Amino acid sequence: MSKQWWKESVVYQIYPRSFNDSNGDGIGDIQGIISKLDYLTELGIDVVWLSPVYQSPNDDNGYDISDYEAIMADFGTMADWDQLLEEMHTRGLKLVMDLVVNHSSDEHDWFIESRKSKENAYRDYYIWRPGQDGKPPTDWIASFGGSAWQYDEETDEYFLHMFSKKQPDLNWENEKVRKDVYEMMCFWLDKGVDGFRMDVINMISKKEILPTYEEFQAGYAKAEPYQFNLPGVHDYLREMNEEVLSKYDIMTVGECPKVTPSEAKKYTAEHRQELDMVFQFEHMGLDKYKGKSKWELKTLDLRDLKANLSKWQNELENDGWNSLYWCNHDQPRIVSRFGDDGKYHRESATMLATLLHMMKGTPYIYQGEEIGMTNCHFDSIDDYRDIETLNYYQEMVGEHGKVPNDIMPSIYAKSRDNARTPMQWNSSSEAGFTTGTPWIKVNPNYKKINVENALADENSIFHYYKKLIKLRRQHDVMVYGSYTLLAEDHPAVFAYERELDGEKLLVLCNFYGESTSFSLKGMNPKQVLISNYEAELPTDDQLELKPYEAIVYQMN
Repeated sequence: MSKQWWKESVVYQIYPRSFNDSNGDGIGDIQGIISKLDYLTELGIDVVWLSPVYQSPNDDNGYDISDYEAIMADFGTMADWDQLLEEMHTRGLKLVMDLVVNHSSDEHDWFIESRKSKENAYRDYYIWRPGQDGKPPTDWIASFGGSAWQYDEETDEYFLHMFSKKQPDLNWENEKVRKDVYEMMCFWLDKGVDGFRMDVINMISKKEILPTYEEFQAGYAKAEPYQFNLPGVHDYLREMNEEVLSKYDIMTVGECPKVTPSEAKKYTAEHRQELDMVFQFEHMGLDKYKGKSKWELKTLDLRDLKANLSKWQNELENDGWNSLYWCNHDQPRIVSRFGDDGKYHRESATMLATLLHMMKGTPYIYQGEEIGMTNCHFDSIDDYRDIETLNYYQEMVGEHGKVPNDIMPSIYAKSRDNARTPMQWNSSSEAGFTTGTPWIKVNPNYKKINVENALADENSIFHYYKKLIKLRRQHDVMVYGSYTLLAEDHPAVFAYERELDGEKLLVLCNFYGESTSFSLKGMNPKQVLISNYEAELPTDDQLELKPYEAIVYQMN
């Protein structure tokens, strides 16, 4: 397996709307990011993944793009963006942009033209179909709820949207669409960006089955068999690689819902010339019931997590590459989700960081994760902004008559807005995020959990992350070493080894808030490499691990 800079990097995701506001309008912006670049340098990360800053009507917080080569006014100007890239490169930081090309906004010029007539030159840029007996072409359900088809009176046809009705799906079977997308990618790469995170890229190929209309069953049927990981996607990605990606020294990561390890290898194996790595979601679905929505809460079983993460580590061992993450703009805060955001806040946050960053793959840190930001519990649904959350609430309360108090626990646990509350910089008004009124409320715990406090405390979660990142630069075994799961059946400890060229590390993570024992029989630790407690070398074969304790031993 070849060595690559992106394998050795640590990536930090910025959600610009919530990162830092420079002008007091309550919305984070590019100048706000520029003012915090030294903070990112202090943390030690290598790459910034910037969520969309393109022109957008903002139906889905920027993932509905109306102009791929313009900057949304909320965030600043192209001159601001050019300055951001220059300032980042001056500091040795790389910039990865979001690429959202499964769909555009319905306010994009392509779609405006497409809906004008069936004969329009842009008609086939999107997927249009006639209805059947006044009903949509199929009974597919959209990811945000409701039918995946939207009727348009202008031409008496429906267009496909796998997400919001304001996000019509592009037709990748149309060569002109692909050509225009590739030209747009080159526009940004020629400006100097260092790669792309590709939004739901495994959905760009769609198998259209339009039989005689079948009656709706329980409202709508799922479209999954017709939208994920279909053979055509690999043809498109190899073409994209040949036409664009292979011509630049960049990093690519594809967001791929419903991907399996065997499928992931098709995307990421070096000889296939498609992508460098993928985001998969299996481990993020372990706290829900199989076949149920994410809102139906289930307690995580550590053994399930061990099996899942180990499966991905082992199956991509020699052919492919893992992206390692707990958090992003679509996921709740991990310290609230799998840890303890109360009594053992620091301990559980640093344990989870250890467990992830010591694995094989490229680690991702989502803004605020490095200071242990937590889920928010807003008093009213009116305080939430996420379209998925609001649609769920409306469906449950408005359509099914559920009591709001029965719905809110699921929203507290799983809403995407948990990740989108403003970055907590200090204990001043609005957490130092803005001098105005933030677009979404600040988490009330900002006076305790904030960057200023974290920087001042040598034992903070921030400084622990900083140590992990520094260790990654010093030990190739953390990047390229083999992975071996240990004590598979231990109910509380996630233990594994990493080994490379004679160097071996033992990683021990107590996943829960009670002390537990772990047998070191036959092992002989030589040095404590890192720990979130004041750990020492063990004196006997039975090691007592404190609540949420994490220890990494150097074994030779």
